[in-house]
Amino acid sequence: MTRYISILLTFARACLVRDMTFRANFVLECVTSLGWMAMNLAFYLLVFTFTPEIGLGTGWTKEPFFAFVATGLIINSIVQALFMPSAEELTEMVRTGGLDGILVQPLDAQFLLSMHRVDFSAFANGLVGVGLLAWAIPRLPQPPHPVAILLFPLLVVCGVAILYSLVIMLAAATIHLGRNQSLYDFWFYLTNFSRYPAEIYSGPWGGPLRALCTFVIPILLVVNVPARVIAQPLTGQGGIMMAGTVFAAAAALVISRWVFQSALSKYRSASS
Repeated sequence: MTRYISILLTFARACLVRDMTFRANFVLECVTSLGWMAMNLAFYLLVFTFTPEIGLGTGWTKEPFFAFVATGLIINSIVQALFMPSAEELTEMVRTGGLDGILVQPLDAQFLLSMHRVDFSAFANGLVGVGLLAWAIPRLPQPPHPVAILLFPLLVVCGVAILYSLVIMLAAATIHLGRNQSLYDFWFYLTNFSRYPAEIYSGPWGGPLRALCTFVIPILLVVNVPARVIAQPLTGQGGIMMAGTVFAAAAALVISRWVFQSALSKYRSASS
């Protein structure tokens, strides 16, 4: 484990040197991300000028909702900084045979393929999320329980694990198909469901969609559970959801590992 952490830090250092070599591009990417996020926050502020709550009786008033948004920013920035850049390169590796060089390395192939690139500009949104969460917590109707504060980082890690597993399974599809840019687009479309409280998915269409995105593809657990723990009082149902999120994260990692290894076993060199 220490060896892999050391290698990951080496990858991160090399990526940081690369980003600082092209500082103007790095700053532009950060400004672009922050501008997009500022427009989203302005839209949410506009919504709350017309309604005090997202969904009647849900408890998602302005401050809890912004704690929800902050949690989503933190989780998504981690995934987009640590895992997505590497996964996006896999298509080219499969096409050109670069994957062959990865497979002969004396390291775990999944580790190398999913963590060799770090996009430091993606952390800009995460820093905004941390600041937004720091602003929202003192203004919550009820201050979070100390246990909730301790559980929050664990649940954030679980959310990251679920999204990472989804990235890995899409990467496995790359090995089968040779090119899957549309599937990475699908990843962004799917994660859009996690950007909003689960309570908005109700009615004849929303109910089945909520069940699908909770129990089959647990995308609604990624942000909803950690945000609810920090923004709303702990309840018995909340304990069940937390346990379910930990289980879903562990199951997703196991399944994604199996899917990825299965895909690698069917890989044939680009030169074969």
